[in-house]
Amino acid sequence: MNTFTLLIFSALILIIAYILYGGYLAKKWGIDDSRKTPAHTKYDGIDYVPSKTPILMGHHFASIAGAGPIVGPIQAAIFGWIPVTLWVLIGSIFFGGLQDFGSLFASIRHDGKSIGEIIEVNMGKKGKRLFSLFAWLTLILVVAAFSNIVADSFVSTPAAGSASILFIFLAILFGMAVYRFKMPLSIATVIGVILLFGCIYLGFLFPLVLPKYIWILLLLVYIFIASVTPVWILLQPRDYLNSFLLYSMIAGSLIGICILRPEIQMSGFTGFTVNNQYLFPVLFVTVACGAISGFHSLVGSGTSAKQLYKESDAQKIGYGSMLIEGLLAIVALITVAYISHGDFTNLLKNGGPVNVFSEGIANFMLSFGIPFSIGKTFTSLAISAFALTSLDTSTRLARFIFQEFFDEDKKENNNDKTNKNNPLSNMYLSTGITVVFSGLLAIMGYEKIWPIFGSANQLLAAIALLAIALWLANSKRSFKEFIIPIIFMFIVTIFSLMLNIKANIGVNYTLVIIASLLLILAGILIYEAICLIYKNKHSLKNSK
Repeated sequence: MNTFTLLIFSALILIIAYILYGGYLAKKWGIDDSRKTPAHTKYDGIDYVPSKTPILMGHHFASIAGAGPIVGPIQAAIFGWIPVTLWVLIGSIFFGGLQDFGSLFASIRHDGKSIGEIIEVNMGKKGKRLFSLFAWLTLILVVAAFSNIVADSFVSTPAAGSASILFIFLAILFGMAVYRFKMPLSIATVIGVILLFGCIYLGFLFPLVLPKYIWILLLLVYIFIASVTPVWILLQPRDYLNSFLLYSMIAGSLIGICILRPEIQMSGFTGFTVNNQYLFPVLFVTVACGAISGFHSLVGSGTSAKQLYKESDAQKIGYGSMLIEGLLAIVALITVAYISHGDFTNLLKNGGPVNVFSEGIANFMLSFGIPFSIGKTFTSLAISAFALTSLDTSTRLARFIFQEFFDEDKKENNNDKTNKNNPLSNMYLSTGITVVFSGLLAIMGYEKIWPIFGSANQLLAAIALLAIALWLANSKRSFKEFIIPIIFMFIVTIFSLMLNIKANIGVNYTLVIIASLLLILAGILIYEAICLIYKNKHSLKNSK
C-alpha cells in the first residue's frame, strides 16, 4: 500500500470526526460561551490566566504530545501497520478524544479543578485521595522517565541541549512582550519564531557537551523553577513557541510524503504473538498517547482548564489536539513502515524509535531539497524539545495534585498558596518533594521504569473516563459514549499490570511494588464507583 493513500485516508477520517463527533459532543454537553470560564472568574496571574486560543493550543498540544505519539506507534509496529493504524484512528476519535474533551469540559465546570477534585465532588473525599495518590505516582514515573530521555537526547545531540537552554530565555522574553508590554500576538509570534530558529542555529554553532548526570541535575532544577513560576512567563510561551517546531516537523513530513509517495515496506499484520509479546494487551498499552493517554486528562484539567478563554475553545483544544496527535502517530507509523524493509527488529536496535523517526522524516524532507543530516538533526531537536515540554508540565501537574491532596481548608482566597494547617500544601515544598522523588527514580534509568509507565498511564485514562462519566450521570446527562471505553481500558490495563507483576517477580521488586500498588488503588476506585452507581440507582428507585 502507498503511504500517501494511508496518510490522506487517516487525515480525512480525523477531520470528519472533529466536525461530526466533536460537534455532537459539544452540543450534547451544552458548551456555552455565555458562561465565564475559571480563567476569568478565578484569575490570579499565576495559574488562572485567560489565554488566546492559538497560545493555549500551542501549550496544550506541546504538553500532551512529547515523544509519546512517536515512540509508541513505532514500538507497536511489531504487530504490523494495520492493527496500529486501526487503533490510532479508533482510539483517538472515540477513546482519547472523548477523554481529553471531557476532562477539559468537566474541569471548567468545576472551577478549573483537576480530575481528582472532580472525583471528590462525585465520589467523595476517599475517592479523591485514592485518585490523587494514583495520579501522583504516575506523574512521578513520567518525570523520572522523561528526565532520562531528555538527558540522553542532550548527550547524543549536544546542539539540542544548548538550543533548549536558549529556548527558555526566549520564552521569558516572549511572555514579557505579550503579557506585560502588550505586543500584538501576531507580531510577537513572527519575531519569536524567527528567534526560535535562530536558537537552533546557535545550538549548532555552540553545542553544550555535558555528562548525563549533570543534565539530569540541571533538568531537575529547571522543572522546579518551571513549576512555581507564573504560566505566562515561562511554561505557556515556551510551549507555544515550541509548537511551531512540531508544526514545522509535521508539515515537512507531510510535504515529503506527498512528493515522495513511498510504498509501505512492512507486513500489514504479523500475528497475535510476536517476540513473546501478545497483541492484547501490548498493542493498546504501547501505542499510548497516539490513541489515548491518562496524562492528557491531567493536562486538560490541570493547566489548560485554568487558561481557557471561552467554553467553545474546549473542542478545539481538547478534542482537536488529540486528533492532531493521532495524525502525528500515523506519520510516525509511516516512517517505520517505509524504512524498515522488513527488518523491523534490527532497525529498532540501531538507535531506537526516536532515531527511526528522525531518519524517516529526514528521508521525506530530502525529497524537497533539505539535506538528510539537517533534516535528521532538526527532527531530533524537535522531539527533545517536546519531551522537555512534557517534563515540565508533568512536574507542575504533580505539584497541583500534591497541594490539593493536603489542602483541607478549601480557602476562598485563591491567591493564598499556603495552607496554614498543613505546610505540605505549600507550593514550594510540594514541588520540592515531587522533584526529589522523581530524581531518585530517574537514577534507576528509564529502561527499568518505562514498562510500568505505559500500563499506569492507560489505567489513569480509564479512571479519568470513569470520573467524567460519574459527573455526567450526577448532572443528569447521558454518558453512554463512555461505557465501552471505560470497560475496555480497565480490562486492557489491569491485565497488562498483572503481566508486568508476573514478569518482574524475582527480577525487579521495585516494579512489582509499584505495579501492585497501582493495581490495588485502581481496584478500590472501581469498587467505590460501582457502590456509588448502585446507591444512586437504589435512591432513584425509592424516590419513584
